Amino acid sequence: MNQLNLFIELTRLKKPIGFMLLFWPCIWGLTIVYDFNGDLKKYFFYSFLFLAGAILMRSAGCIVNDIVDKNFDKKVERTKNRPIASGKISVKLASIYALSLCMIAFLVLINFNNFTIIMAMLSMPLAFTYPLMKRITYWPQLFLGITFNYGLVLAWISITNEISIIPIIFYIGAIFWTLGYDTIYGFQDIKDDEIIGVKSTSIKFKNSPKKFLFVSYSIFISSLILTGLFMNFKIFYFMFLIVPIYQLLKVQIKDLDINKTKDCLRKFKSNNTLGLIIFINILIGKLI
Repeated sequence: MNQLNLFIELTRLKKPIGFMLLFWPCIWGLTIVYDFNGDLKKYFFYSFLFLAGAILMRSAGCIVNDIVDKNFDKKVERTKNRPIASGKISVKLASIYALSLCMIAFLVLINFNNFTIIMAMLSMPLAFTYPLMKRITYWPQLFLGITFNYGLVLAWISITNEISIIPIIFYIGAIFWTLGYDTIYGFQDIKDDEIIGVKSTSIKFKNSPKKFLFVSYSIFISSLILTGLFMNFKIFYFMFLIVPIYQLLKVQIKDLDINKTKDCLRKFKSNNTLGLIIFINILIGKLI
């Protein structure tokens, strides 16, 4: 039982915000492309597959991150008690866990068409670059965004077996969404990160955080508008965009206090609700 608890702690399964932020772009991409006039069984089945894939890959990613960052984690107050950093789980055992999760994720992946499988496999090296990027660039959140939102494109391909401009526009916007919310998340560790030499956009833009967040979220909002236009969504979609726009610009930027770690965490977690709101908004655009 103790090993099970350590595994759950290692993979952050008690913190669903991580895999949900990975899942939302998948379900957005699937929903904008799916023909709801046909059989819905495939939609629900693919939704389940993408959720399973998000949980598995997020869990594997957490393990890889903790293996790479074990020496850094020991020096950061928020992460010093993680299983690998504290020595509760060995690197060897953690590596076995990560490999096992990836193998199960591959069993999920092979349910899709060949193009989706190929595109997903091509992204695998990128999926594990984030822990390394924070050592060499102030833009690790950009690499996280490229990885975390890749499922949006995969979901589109899984239905159409081809790529188009619509998911690319949405994908680019979603990258900037991640760039914004993970910068907010990073403000929690900014003091420790500066001491140990970890780089991030949180550090790079610490003197003008709200300007950076405004630019990032404005690009994301623009992608939501352009996606609606390209998809010929009705006026209701654009009317209800006021809700995520308010959440992004008022709640996450105007009301943000980067000097309060609890407020940063609260604003970061609010993106799970935002993901749901955008999903509902897309459904409105598709069905009404």
